[in-house]
Amino acid sequence: MEKKHIINKVEKGSIADELNIAPGDALICINGQKIEDVFDYHYLIHEEEVTVLIRKPDGEEWEFEIEKDYDEDLGIVFESGLMDDYKSCRNKCIFCFIDQMPKGMRDTLYFKDDDSRLSFLQGNYITLTNMKQNDIERIIRYRLEPINISVHTTNPALRCKMLNNSFAGEALAHMQRLKEESIQMNGQIVLCKGINDGAELEQSIRDLTSYIPCMQSLSVVPAGMTKYREGLYPLEPFTKTDAGEVISVIHRWQQYCMERYGIHFVHAGDEWYLMAEKEIPKEETYDGYLQLENGVGMMRLLEDEFLEALDKTERKTAGMRKLTIATGTLAAPLLTKLCGRLMQKFPDIFVRVIPIRNDFFGEQITVAGLLTGQDLIAQLKGVDLGEKLLLSSHLLRSGEEVFLDDVTLTELKNALQVQVDIVKSSGQDFVDACIG
Repeated sequence: MEKKHIINKVEKGSIADELNIAPGDALICINGQKIEDVFDYHYLIHEEEVTVLIRKPDGEEWEFEIEKDYDEDLGIVFESGLMDDYKSCRNKCIFCFIDQMPKGMRDTLYFKDDDSRLSFLQGNYITLTNMKQNDIERIIRYRLEPINISVHTTNPALRCKMLNNSFAGEALAHMQRLKEESIQMNGQIVLCKGINDGAELEQSIRDLTSYIPCMQSLSVVPAGMTKYREGLYPLEPFTKTDAGEVISVIHRWQQYCMERYGIHFVHAGDEWYLMAEKEIPKEETYDGYLQLENGVGMMRLLEDEFLEALDKTERKTAGMRKLTIATGTLAAPLLTKLCGRLMQKFPDIFVRVIPIRNDFFGEQITVAGLLTGQDLIAQLKGVDLGEKLLLSSHLLRSGEEVFLDDVTLTELKNALQVQVDIVKSSGQDFVDACIG
């Protein structure tokens, strides 16, 4: 079936505008080659001479022979940024968070993506299970790196069980092909108690060190468990002792990797340290924070940035300020510690940190990014919040003022009758929000 890519917008003054290409037109091919997605498009137009076939809404086809600068774009914006449908996940992982969500939320929250292109564009993790050899060759041809891979285990039979996919073990062979072509990768292991921990974790780390330096980092994070697990695989929560054992394994392998490869390679998600009540490692342990979005080193970076910003910050105007920070139960102890340092330097500022229990997903979900508007309202209503409530930007849907449960920021403000400031994730932003 022929693919056509509908043009949504034409940039004013662009090549496409000068050629009277218009919204509603369809791009059929470039240089006689079919276009699968945005990567084909950018690869093919990076020439000084290109031939473009456009089909008008009435079916008439226009062919243009265009001379341009090598890296000059045509000025076309498509209906879909990817220029293709997203590839969904074919697995039914025993730890899948989406399977643990309640019914009735917005449709986009239930979409399971497993698309290598989104791994490159947005940093998403993929399992490789829905990829054919052609997909791997396109990654190599276009150098779509780094590719973030959800490995979970290097034991093929166990991987099939964990992903509920009989091809999950075979898919690991794609990593070897990527390694042969020096494609950069990052790996992830979602750890499930009694399944891929212990000896299995040791073996997975050992196997994955053979991919260094192509595999730059490997994170180990605990499986998230909501209260909506009826009918799903019976996972057990990790304990404080379990977390300490996981950290010991990772630290031992970090020492080995540093001695042999010059990098720490394997990293524990921040949750392990907070669960074990152990200090977050120093900055140099994180090899440049390669997996921040996976919750690896986020707490260390925040603390270091905050203290650095606090040290060089002075208040221009004095005066009492009373503020409240609401966050997940996991981050609350660190934020309390940091606010204590701030109040020590600025005695006329009082900042209270309130940990919010996650009643919506269940108390075992402790990260701030999964808090909902309704839990914030229920636990903060009637509390003296001072002049402002500070919330991390991680609580809101990207680019919008809406929480996971579709409660809006305006609805939260009206319910609590307080000004709410959304704070970006850096330590400097945190200090600035507190001192005004």
